[in-house]
Amino acid sequence: MTGLPMKSLAIPNGWDRSGLPAWTYHSPALFELERDNVFLNHWQVAGHVNDIPAPGDWLAFDLFGERAVVMRGQDGEVRAFHNLCRHRGARVVDGEQGHCRGAVICPFHGWVYNLDGTLRGAAQPATFGMLDKTQFGLKPIEMEIFYGFVFLRFRPGPQAPVAQLLSPYAADFVAYDTDALLPADQAKWHAELPVNWKSVRDVDNEGYHVALAHPALQELYGRDYRDIYLPEGLHVSFGFFGDRPGRRWSVRNYVKHAPDRPRLPDHLRKSWTYYGLFPNTVFSFTPEGAHFYQALPRGPGRPRLTGRTYRFPNESRQQRLARYLAARIDRDTSAEDQQLSIWSNESMKSSAFEGFHLSDLEYGVRRHHDNLRRLLPVLTLDKAPPEDQIRHCNEELSCQTVGRE
Repeated sequence: MTGLPMKSLAIPNGWDRSGLPAWTYHSPALFELERDNVFLNHWQVAGHVNDIPAPGDWLAFDLFGERAVVMRGQDGEVRAFHNLCRHRGARVVDGEQGHCRGAVICPFHGWVYNLDGTLRGAAQPATFGMLDKTQFGLKPIEMEIFYGFVFLRFRPGPQAPVAQLLSPYAADFVAYDTDALLPADQAKWHAELPVNWKSVRDVDNEGYHVALAHPALQELYGRDYRDIYLPEGLHVSFGFFGDRPGRRWSVRNYVKHAPDRPRLPDHLRKSWTYYGLFPNTVFSFTPEGAHFYQALPRGPGRPRLTGRTYRFPNESRQQRLARYLAARIDRDTSAEDQQLSIWSNESMKSSAFEGFHLSDLEYGVRRHHDNLRRLLPVLTLDKAPPEDQIRHCNEELSCQTVGRE
């Protein structure tokens, strides 16, 4: 692991090997607190600037009733707005992705917005009296671009600006030339699971299960897998593969055809690398492609797993083949993880469940839970408060925490 451009955090001695209590996985009242304190005020990834290459191209991103549209203006700039007409609040664009020819026209009453969000004009403007168009543009949303990826935050929150927060990843993203990534065919994907979103992250935040639960990954990189924990809830996982043949068709042929990219640093040339961002996002890079994925909750037991897939410019036939083979391996791995999430989540309602007892190889799960506890002190309670008291208990515990500090 020498030569990595980042310093990992050591696993503390005598750390508490327990996880969150079972009640936190099925409480509607807690879920409302997570909405406000974990998701709407933390950075989320909406896509990549090359998903919207031309003026008028747009991406939509919805989360907990908030609706965003990311759009490229006539000047080439990428901007983010609330997908909400200033007249009656209708969506100004509908769908996941599209193109506006020169302007955005609200489908409800025909208000027209320029591609920079300013109001061009209202339908039948004389009926509005002295309407000041400068006061009725689309409302902007906080947005940052990090080496091509577009990040949104609906409310101010505890995380640093993206450039500062993700600075430990900068050298690797530069090496992968992520600014130049292009959307792959059928780039957007999604699936829904009958689980709490934390069960998805519990599976994804540790590599202890890889050896048994992911036979294709085990054949690909076996014991050459490492988790690195970084400050601010970041973590990186490296799966190093070599020339050992796999029994599975996809693995055997991937190893055979995986392109060598000599311009990559040594620790990335033969690696599947995963870059995690608290609370719910992972970027995944291989020598021939990239994608990101997220668990976006739609209810206490109904997350939407979604992501986008990218290729590198001037893709060769070998790179395309390797990307196809990698996608086959990823498809099986994702299905296996989804099943593990279901099994893990269903255990939370069993009278026999006595909580987690975590291995050192699962320290990432504990760290994720600790990050959640810092945001929501009510998660430190082993027994569930009454549903109608959860918000009050969290406020009381928050005050006690502030007082101790």
